[in-house]
Amino acid sequence: MAGILSACGILQPAMLSTMYRDRSEGDYGVVTVPNVITILRLLLVPGVIYALLLRRTDWAFAGFIVAGASDAIDGFVARHFNQRSALGSYLDPMADKLLLVSVFVMLGLMGELPLWLVIAVVSRDGLIVCAVVLSTVMGNPVAMKPLMVSKANTAVQIVLAAVALAELAFQTQYGPIRLVLILLSGLLTVTSAAAYLVGWLRHMNGYGKSETPNG
Repeated sequence: MAGILSACGILQPAMLSTMYRDRSEGDYGVVTVPNVITILRLLLVPGVIYALLLRRTDWAFAGFIVAGASDAIDGFVARHFNQRSALGSYLDPMADKLLLVSVFVMLGLMGELPLWLVIAVVSRDGLIVCAVVLSTVMGNPVAMKPLMVSKANTAVQIVLAAVALAELAFQTQYGPIRLVLILLSGLLTVTSAAAYLVGWLRHMNGYGKSETPNG
């Protein structure tokens, strides 16, 4: 599971090292303040989706902003108050990814994002999950390493979702910003998927097994 999350670009080496250190100390799932905040963020996802279904984009935008703020808060608390845990290492990236993908799918269905971009984003993550599972089943698990393009891709997707929701909520247009973000997101999505695919193929062929990039 950790390998899959790392492959999707939502578990970084620092998270992994924390997770495995916690395991060695017997901490498999401590209910900490950051974990409670993360669970509340997970519960917020259906609310954001429901608001979009009702075309209450103001509420959806507010929920997205609250989720983003909670992500920053739980990370701050975990780092500065020594409340990192194995459970948090799983929950936090899962909550982030679930919210982002769900919003992208809804915006695509609403016609606010091009379907080709939504398909590319979802397919990229699906491809990575399948590749990691396949390599693990075949007894040749992939050792992931983060790529800057993956971090940039996630950042652009977050900004794009926020801009699209803000335009709908406030019934305004921010010029060509959304179009630029759409094109940039598409480029980064394809680039990161290609980088992962090349690394995975090299790994499965026996080259650079310890240097497969993170998608």
